[in-house]
Amino acid sequence: MTRFTAPIAEQIWDMKYRFKEADGSPIDLSVEDSWRRIARALATVEADPEAREAEFYEALEDFRFLPAGRITAGAGTARKVTLFNCFVMGTVPDSMAGIFDMLKEAALTMQQGGGIGYDFSTIRPKGADVKGVAADASGPLSFMDVWDAMCRTIMSAGSRRGAMMATMRCDHPDIEEFIGAKSDSARLRMFNLSVLVTDEFMEAVKAGGSWDLKFDGKVYHTVEARDLWNRIMQATYDYAEPGVIFIDRINQKNNLAYAETIAATNPCGEQPLPPYGACLLGSINLARLVKDPFDDAARIEDSDLEALVARAVRMMDNTVDASQFPLEAQRQEAQAKRRIGLGVTGLADALLMLGLRYGSDEAAAQTEDWLHRIARAAYLASVDLAKEKGAFPLFDADQYLASGTMQMMDEDVREAIRTHGIRNALLTSIAPTGTISLYAGNVSSGIEPVFAYAYTRKVLQRDGSRTEEEVVDYAVQMWRDRFGDRELPEYFVNAQTLAPTEHVKMQAAAQKWIDSSISKTINCPEDIGFEAFKDVYMQAYETGCKGCTTYRPNDVTGSVLSVSEGSDVAPGEAPAQAAADGGEVVYMSDPLDRPQALEGQTYKLKWPDSEHAIYLTINDIVLNGHRRPFEVFINSKNMEHFAWTVALTRMISAVFRRGGDVSFVVEELKAVFDPRGGAWVQGKYIPSILAAIGGVIERHMIATGFLAGEGMGLKADPTAKVVGLETGTRGKACPSCGQFGMQMIEGCMTCTSCGYSKCG
Repeated sequence: MTRFTAPIAEQIWDMKYRFKEADGSPIDLSVEDSWRRIARALATVEADPEAREAEFYEALEDFRFLPAGRITAGAGTARKVTLFNCFVMGTVPDSMAGIFDMLKEAALTMQQGGGIGYDFSTIRPKGADVKGVAADASGPLSFMDVWDAMCRTIMSAGSRRGAMMATMRCDHPDIEEFIGAKSDSARLRMFNLSVLVTDEFMEAVKAGGSWDLKFDGKVYHTVEARDLWNRIMQATYDYAEPGVIFIDRINQKNNLAYAETIAATNPCGEQPLPPYGACLLGSINLARLVKDPFDDAARIEDSDLEALVARAVRMMDNTVDASQFPLEAQRQEAQAKRRIGLGVTGLADALLMLGLRYGSDEAAAQTEDWLHRIARAAYLASVDLAKEKGAFPLFDADQYLASGTMQMMDEDVREAIRTHGIRNALLTSIAPTGTISLYAGNVSSGIEPVFAYAYTRKVLQRDGSRTEEEVVDYAVQMWRDRFGDRELPEYFVNAQTLAPTEHVKMQAAAQKWIDSSISKTINCPEDIGFEAFKDVYMQAYETGCKGCTTYRPNDVTGSVLSVSEGSDVAPGEAPAQAAADGGEVVYMSDPLDRPQALEGQTYKLKWPDSEHAIYLTINDIVLNGHRRPFEVFINSKNMEHFAWTVALTRMISAVFRRGGDVSFVVEELKAVFDPRGGAWVQGKYIPSILAAIGGVIERHMIATGFLAGEGMGLKADPTAKVVGLETGTRGKACPSCGQFGMQMIEGCMTCTSCGYSKCG
């Protein structure tokens, strides 16, 4: 039986991917059972299922090929879920009926667990005439608010679902409002935002030219291109959004440029897709393929890599036929083009095993070589599938070979495609792999550098207590197993020690042989100058990247924690207090003690549908001179409210007494929607009585100085300082497990403690 190489790997498997009965009793008794379940499900469409099942099992064994989470969790379960990770929905019509038809389709897709992307450039700008009703248009941002509310409604009805991406062209009249939307941290929380930047716009920026903002042929405003670019840059410098997508490059290099036009991506950006486009994902685990690690002869054998890629391509092609689809249009689109997204994970660990420093010219060259070998093997495997099963229905040899990655592909591969066709229109992509990387033994994620070589993670036990365990990077653990306590060589670098230009170099090296795109975060230090920050995006554009996502610690999204080597602190985890004498970190595992007397305030809440008012009493404790919420009491004469108000009182108070950033309680309560409808309270629509209670608690936190303002972060939190770490700050609380382990990985806020990802 396979032994997990790290406790966190087994926990992730049990929590995320293990097939269980509805009552929680396991059906998969071991990870081998999970691999067998997946292999069997993907072999059912084959002429000889048993033989293929054995091949597929071998690919999955030892975590060498890692299908994405949707496949790993859903294949072979007979559950009504999609095995596809990424969807771009249909073109949004510029009409009220059409917009809400699109909203319904989005809800159905998210209900099955798919992350979705939309281009909102097709909706007329704010203030434009609406013919026939003598009114002005409310603009695309107002409808994005509706989408955001829909996503929160689905999330509050069950488990967390896929996230959303919203794009807007750089020449849309409402682009400036779009750029600034995330300055309000309470707005569009379910969306990632990206600007579709054209080559013409980038040339205007470099030349200092003017830029027309237009819709349907009408110019609404003219601005300076450089000023608009600076606004995009300032927004992402200040609060990490919007990202930038070089949309002309995406369409020019698309293998299917003759058959589709792309205007949006999936939530993390690695899959630019046409209307109703869908793509499934999987990763080759490079860290598991290195022979003789840390020796001069360390390498990945061509034969091993090619054989594994061939099996992975066949498994993913079969998934197109084995999966369900939320919408018929998505099924037809997937069947017509048979797009797959085969990528890698464990790249940084594999480079370490070869003695290469991530970000160096040598590491970039090795990355390009590996990905060239993967692309070549994937295309040849797809040609073999075309010989056996036929090319994808929209294949046109002359047009296909004239576009995209094909122009630089090896001549023998091009000739094979011309002669036999190809089964899958696009084959390679590098997706976020945060959770599956943990499941595979904490290998480095995607093409990202190692985040932290080792950290201590708090694990919630069945009895409610928390224990601590060390989480060690896969390559670092291999080094320890071989060399003991010998000091790590200089080429062991992490995400915080790399210059942003080194991140871009690695992304550009990988992009050369990726026919879709790459999900990657370019970490920037908080003190990076604005001009240097802008240079990162210009470097990404000039070196052939298809998009750029940066993360700089900021007040809106929080900090990405930097972990000192040898520190006992998990990335983003907050200590309770620093000891007054030595300054060492002291962790809080027990609730705060209750003093004899507390200061507090009682609030009256009148809900329109309730005969009796609800009274909320919020008591505060003072720590280090700052007030913070400690307990809540909720009372009402309405006996219908009795049970849930008592439960809510106990739960919220228990959370408050644990300390740390408890502002997420407000966010979660305010996100609850009552399916019977909300109510207007003092001129503002409140979606539920629980949301109203969340609003009262938020106002109290603002009044006492705990929060800076509505929808904003902490103003004064005695646990906000972390002693003994490089940055002196801590990350945001995870909305799933409550630990302070949220970090930006591959364009998605991801929790290092439980594997939760904003991108679903």
